[in-house]
Amino acid sequence: QVQLVESGGGLVQAGGSLRLSCAASGRTFRSYAMGWFRQAPGKERESVAAINWSGSSTKYADSVKGRFTISRDNAKNTVYLEMNSLKSEDTAVYYCAASFLFGVGVQQYNYWGQGTQVTVFS
Repeated sequence: QVQLVESGGGLVQAGGSLRLSCAASGRTFRSYAMGWFRQAPGKERESVAAINWSGSSTKYADSVKGRFTISRDNAKNTVYLEMNSLKSEDTAVYYCAASFLFGVGVQQYNYWGQGTQVTVFS
């Protein structure tokens, strides 16, 4: 089992940047693929980015390609989401999650953090 804690959210002006971090407990972090998801008010949770156990493969939602970068540091049990050129439509609660499978489906992720709020204002 793994526990996940996100940090780094906040209030940022459109065009700005934020870096989210997700710290995982447990000795098996490198066994999991990791994903970042977001959920805006009144909308379903959606995948933002995913990374495989080694960091050699990544996937991104079309809406964030070229602006967001997912990465991981297995020595620090941490996964990151670097967000640049932020837009108002990026406003949401961002969650990190862990899965035994590499992919973007919400249902395949077994463990979830509590989320961190990102608010982008114009």
